[in-house]
Amino acid sequence: MREILTDNPLGYEKLGKLIAKFAAPSILSNLLNALYNVFDQIFTGHGIGYDGIAAIGITFPFVTIVAAVSVMLGLGVSANFNLCLGAGKRAEAETVTINGISAMVISGVAMTVLFSLFLRPLLFLFGATDDIIGLAVDYTSIVILGIPFQVLTVGLTSLIRADGSPNWSLLCMLSGAVINIILDPLLMFTAGMGIRGVALSTALGQMFSAVLAILYLARGLKSIRLPRRLVIPKFSYLKRICALGAAPFSNQIAMTVVAIVLNSVLRYYGELSEYGGTVALGAVGAISRINIIFVGFVIGVGQGCQPINGFNYGAKNYRRVRDTLKTALLINMSIAIIFFALFQIFPHQIIAIFGEGSPEYFRFATRYLRVFMFMTFSNGLQPLAASYFSATGRAKMGIFISFTRQIIFLLPLLLILPVFFGIDGVMIAGPIADSVAAILAGTFVFREFRRLNRLIGLQDSSGELRTGH
Repeated sequence: MREILTDNPLGYEKLGKLIAKFAAPSILSNLLNALYNVFDQIFTGHGIGYDGIAAIGITFPFVTIVAAVSVMLGLGVSANFNLCLGAGKRAEAETVTINGISAMVISGVAMTVLFSLFLRPLLFLFGATDDIIGLAVDYTSIVILGIPFQVLTVGLTSLIRADGSPNWSLLCMLSGAVINIILDPLLMFTAGMGIRGVALSTALGQMFSAVLAILYLARGLKSIRLPRRLVIPKFSYLKRICALGAAPFSNQIAMTVVAIVLNSVLRYYGELSEYGGTVALGAVGAISRINIIFVGFVIGVGQGCQPINGFNYGAKNYRRVRDTLKTALLINMSIAIIFFALFQIFPHQIIAIFGEGSPEYFRFATRYLRVFMFMTFSNGLQPLAASYFSATGRAKMGIFISFTRQIIFLLPLLLILPVFFGIDGVMIAGPIADSVAAILAGTFVFREFRRLNRLIGLQDSSGELRTGH
């Protein structure tokens, strides 16, 4: 029998302690990233009303597009980083990492330029109405200046976690969020900048976070040595990075497409209902931010487990991979059940956090939160499955699972059901899509457990001992 020896704690440290060490900062990083937009909505809701909430809600596709690129590059780099280190390929880990960092810088600048050139047409495409387009332009024209810093922050903090420094990764995110929270009321109310002040506080917070992440790189990574200058990314390395970051990218792009369609459907069928289009857009804009907080938890668990799964899968330590997946599933199921209870018991109180509104606004918002999010208790499975298959080098499977809920199931339902049920059709589309996606993801995960058990059995019979405690 042979024991795999490693000097990397990903291969030997107790799983409970290791998952807590990596998943907790990942969750907090996601939440802090989400809180930029959540606090923008809260202060805008209290200062302007649900017109302001609707205006910021319209910008959600910008948020998801930037998040898609950021997460794809960040998790793609960190997944390759861990797989290479697990296989003992240190030089290859160095090369793929510097190519990924260079791609982060280029993509961030490119998105800022493109969004600035086509800002108003994009906002109308995303569902803006004449009533809120002015507010939406005021907010977005400033926020997009922080995109290059946001891409670097999200991408580099993922790499920093993979390098074994989750606390520094958390510090990067926490500092920017704190700056945003402090500056929001100061710039909006004290300085009298209104929604522009909210946007500026977000951009400044992202800049500060990026600076801290860059300082970590300047000090040097623990596991590899990077060159001191950026490079022109090579297609071969970009392909590898994008392949392993494709599942979260696909999930975010799917959210973008669904958000655009959802805004258009809400605008059209909201006007035909007793609530009105602006009320529907404002309510769903607030609820989308609430859902981001829940998603931040369940995706954060998958992100935190990704270095563990990637390293041990590369080292063929299948017992440890299986145990990590099992533990992550239990954690995500617990989180999902808690949020389900909150959404069903306290919908009015949750919506009220974002400010006051008309009786119609609260009636629609509380009903939408309860119905659309009814299957929340099952929603921890699908993102975890997508993250797991990407971390273990099976990008196509991860992409497919990422697409199931948003594109394959939810999008058609949003287009079909409102034709027959009006605005209520939008609400019931959510739990139907969630149910089918959870069943499908559960099937793939069950099959994966069986496969891992077979591999563990083969290792045991051949006399190999894989540590996985």
